[in-house]
Amino acid sequence: MAQAKVFLKNYMEDVVWNFLDDLLSKYPEVCRCETCRYDIVALALNELPPKYVVREQGELYSRIKTLEAQYRIDVYTALARAIMLVKDNPRHANEN
Repeated sequence: MAQAKVFLKNYMEDVVWNFLDDLLSKYPEVCRCETCRYDIVALALNELPPKYVVREQGELYSRIKTLEAQYRIDVYTALARAIMLVKDNPRHANEN
């Protein structure tokens, strides 16, 4: 009998990446280069608790959890803080 593939993933990464563009649309002045996007996500993830999943059932449970209002608020709050930090302190040279 073949054993199912086991994986370990911080599902919170997917959640933050999925919310990023929606929130960035509210901040048109924020740089969207790859460096800034990764910095925003890293800062936000450092504020949020990890949500590790090991198999598909765990991942499904985590996806259902993303629908809860407080969970979404926590992610959006962490992202908004990170966006403001990166906006005020970008790590790349200003191209203007």
